[in-house]
Amino acid sequence: MTETIDRHVTMPPASSAPKRRGRRPRNETSWPARLLTNVFLWGYAVVALGPLLLMVSNSLRTQQQIANEPLGLPVHPSFKSFQTAWLTASFETYFVNSIIVTVGSVLLSTAVSVLAAYAFARTPSRLFRGLEGLFLSGLMLPVHLAILPLFYLLDSLYLTSNIISLIFVYGALGIPFSTFVLAVFFRQLPIELEEAARIDGAGAFRTFLQILLPLIRPALATVIVFRFVPVWNDFFYPLILLRDRDSYTLPVGLTRFFGEYSTDWPQLFAGLTIATIPLVLLFVLATKQIINGLTAGMSK
Repeated sequence: MTETIDRHVTMPPASSAPKRRGRRPRNETSWPARLLTNVFLWGYAVVALGPLLLMVSNSLRTQQQIANEPLGLPVHPSFKSFQTAWLTASFETYFVNSIIVTVGSVLLSTAVSVLAAYAFARTPSRLFRGLEGLFLSGLMLPVHLAILPLFYLLDSLYLTSNIISLIFVYGALGIPFSTFVLAVFFRQLPIELEEAARIDGAGAFRTFLQILLPLIRPALATVIVFRFVPVWNDFFYPLILLRDRDSYTLPVGLTRFFGEYSTDWPQLFAGLTIATIPLVLLFVLATKQIINGLTAGMSK
């Protein structure tokens, strides 16, 4: 049968074939999908920003206005609660203590982590592999269970009721996470950069400071922000390790606004607003670096 098939059958010209309609590119989504995405994102923004707006609104109102209408808007805004919280309730002292503890602990953990991460990324030794595993084991250990021996240790060193103890504790707790993130970024940098710098006469320390550190700036910003926020908001360790009221940080100092039988809500919301301002400014100033650090390595 196959021998009788005409071998000279000609195909129709390409121009006579029916034309297909243009297909939508794969990366272009349909309008229902875009609509659902926008609705979800705007809904999430309302849920996230709603409590912040309510906090700021109630800080500008009086105690009676909040009691009568908790979700109302400030008709006659008053900043008296901010002045009372800052001066009368020693909020200035708590704010300065939080700044010292947070900045000191973040700088300590970042300085130690960046040096350790560079050593782990550039030294193919079994000893350093074991040390890296020891560093990373801090991510898996429940550190809050060690609060009792930690308290006894700091008490024997006469560091309780001293914000220096919080700097050491938070700095040590931030080293495992920071080392893990920075080591990944160092491993992505080509070794040829260091070899070229060595040929040009640059030493190891100069190469590290002037060539490698600027290249991992997004990772440094990500590590700093991810360590700044939990330290600034932490309530557990200051409550246990600090006994002197003048050494309190903001989360512990806010408890002074809670009375035994009543709560001064305008001052409490004013204190929460003051405590939130540094975090908002940090995210606004470091948004670009954070996004670059989180998305690094996702595309070539």
